[in-house]
Amino acid sequence: MVTNLKSKKRLAARVIGVGVHRIRLSEDHLEDVANAITRNEIRSLVTANTITVKPFTGTSRGRAQKKRQQRNKRGTTQGSKRGRKGARVGKKEVYVAKVRALRRLLKIAKIREEITNPEFWILYKKIGGNTVRNKAHLRTLMAEIRERRETRD
Repeated sequence: MVTNLKSKKRLAARVIGVGVHRIRLSEDHLEDVANAITRNEIRSLVTANTITVKPFTGTSRGRAQKKRQQRNKRGTTQGSKRGRKGARVGKKEVYVAKVRALRRLLKIAKIREEITNPEFWILYKKIGGNTVRNKAHLRTLMAEIRERRETRD
């Protein structure tokens, strides 16, 4: 009774912009689909929910996430760690994290106008040269600069 609807599925896939395997045709209205010839007729069948699109199913990441959690959990407690601190987190990673944090703090201080532009660049170079130890040290350096500026004025 009903003809092969492969070409109709292909046309619907082209019109909607999805793969052929995601196109679903309603069992009740197969004759309407068979009679549809033009793209406009296919579009009207889509709006009438005679032709529907199956939702996209991607690859599940559940197992991979569980595996990663297990891997990250292992050997993290005190006593299970092997190798020195530098073997787990490299010196460069530590340095980059520190420099980024200090530069962020310095940028905020400049935006708030706690330090002037020349003072900013003096401190910026000290951070890049690894003179500044940590955030607390940077704050003390900024406080010293502020005091010097106030005594000058």
